[in-house]
Amino acid sequence: MSTPDDRRYTDQHEWAQVQGSAGAATVVRIGITDHAQDALGDIVFVQLPEVGDELTVGNPIGEVESTKSVSDVYAPLAGTVSAVNTALGEAPETVNSDPYGEGWLLEIEVTGDTDDPTAELLDAQAYQALVDQG
Repeated sequence: MSTPDDRRYTDQHEWAQVQGSAGAATVVRIGITDHAQDALGDIVFVQLPEVGDELTVGNPIGEVESTKSVSDVYAPLAGTVSAVNTALGEAPETVNSDPYGEGWLLEIEVTGDTDDPTAELLDAQAYQALVDQG
């Protein structure tokens, strides 16, 4: 399993990576981890929120459906959806083949006093320890 150290993680197996800023907001890209996609199996459908939707930390923001099950994806941060990966509509299996690259799910704009709103999330080492504990 791959756990890149250039992003932060949740205990629900989402990742968040700061992309830059848009005015007063910080843009953060969100996806599911390699561990999550592996546990799900072959992904056949991804349901995502709409651009402009407001997200609340810990609330479901979409679903990933595999040949095994349907799993909720949870918001690791509060913010406004600024982009969704529409390519997943035609190729949801991209989440399996490239969960940290082309398989990203959405981007949100986070406002606040920090340049890194992901700082409170798990770093790669802490996330990997969580996964290793099983």
